[in-house]
Amino acid sequence: MYFRQIHRFTGIAILALGFAGAPVAKGQDLTKVQGPNACSECHKDESAAWQESHHFKTFREMPRNPKGKEIAQRMGIRRIKSEGLCLSCHFTVQQTKNKPKVVAGIACESCHGAGGDWIKVHSGFSGKTEATETPAEEAARWAQSDQLGMIRTASIYRIAKNCFSCHVVPQEDLVNVGGHSIGSQFDLVSWSQGEVRHNTWYSKGASNQEADVNRKRILYVIGLAVEIETALRSIAKANARKLYAFKMAQRADVARKKLAQAASAVPNVPELAKIVQLSHTAGLKLNNAAALNAAAESIAQISVGFTSKYDGSQLAGIDGLIPGPQTYKGAARQ
Repeated sequence: MYFRQIHRFTGIAILALGFAGAPVAKGQDLTKVQGPNACSECHKDESAAWQESHHFKTFREMPRNPKGKEIAQRMGIRRIKSEGLCLSCHFTVQQTKNKPKVVAGIACESCHGAGGDWIKVHSGFSGKTEATETPAEEAARWAQSDQLGMIRTASIYRIAKNCFSCHVVPQEDLVNVGGHSIGSQFDLVSWSQGEVRHNTWYSKGASNQEADVNRKRILYVIGLAVEIETALRSIAKANARKLYAFKMAQRADVARKKLAQAASAVPNVPELAKIVQLSHTAGLKLNNAAALNAAAESIAQISVGFTSKYDGSQLAGIDGLIPGPQTYKGAARQ
């Protein structure tokens, strides 16, 4: 049974501020952050798309945002660009002369991981040229890049985890004390196919096509699974019977109802029903961390296996549930 008390709350339309007191952005090793210029050398079209997005604009706009200033003041933050609570989700931070320095807004490495270990590997064509690298060498190169911390677009579960780590506020005091919103009404399809879309690499900038139908199907169900997982873990960490815990419980319940619809639409895909079942094994309540984290961990394991087993072609039954272009967040660069 999840929390039933409903609180009146006025949302604040900015992204999650991040973990309280976190010295680095999302747990990254700041000495390995290369900054967006290191990526734009090769990814010029992707960089151009990024520069038209809110992710880019947060560098200048976030510290001037009146609501952001109010939240910072309530949380005892004097300098939004200098203190870890805000840096975690709103900025790209790099280690410069033994000090952390904000170098950009939400940029390439915010989503794809600090590139110090993998940036040369992923672009090195195994020491050859693109034309002479064998398929086996290419596969090994991508596997090595994954192991070194790169979060590729092919890794839908890891991409989703990274998105939800900020789009669902990860610290209850930001909501209960700071007055921050609980996070974005985030949907992996709508948010990935709008202004942040930069699917231009393989067309060499000729087009910026949205994901095909099979990928959208996977994005939709994995997005819901990761939302449930994230909400369960958030409730497990919550300490107070206040707005944060109530809203996280509501968030988990809404997401599992949507996933239950998807599971009913594709009965030949049992993993979805299993995730829904697991989401009901732990009560959405305080002081239940062990059960909540156990359910979340099992959901995570199934989600990872799901992305390896299915390519989306088995999920045609959910097409009527997937958000359409009218829901996309912002216009993609063409």
